[in-house]
Amino acid sequence: MKLIDSSSWIEALRQDGDPVVKSRVDSLLRSDRAAWCDMVRIELWNGARGLTERRTLESYDDAVQLLPTTDAVWAKARVLAQRSRAKGLTLPSADLVIAACAWEHGVEMEHDDAHLKMLAALFD
Repeated sequence: MKLIDSSSWIEALRQDGDPVVKSRVDSLLRSDRAAWCDMVRIELWNGARGLTERRTLESYDDAVQLLPTTDAVWAKARVLAQRSRAKGLTLPSADLVIAACAWEHGVEMEHDDAHLKMLAALFD
């Protein structure tokens, strides 16, 4: 199971998206190992362009496992915020929550995002 970040979903949804990223997302979908969290879902719905993308997102609701954003996830997001600030990094709050969700649920992240790479290094 991998939590797929918006950065990879966006590449997968684009006609001219990065073929390597598209292939990784497609492989996770085909093998029923694709996951997301509410923060990723809202980012995608906020950026959905047109009926085709909205229909695709609706179809993912049944195909993609939702990792809940629990109180424990929020607590880990605060830890990541503290750790990142201690290293002099100011990272987007959404990325803190997404990384914390992956950390809490013990799954890897599929992403094309430098912030998430930095955050993964801060996990215990």
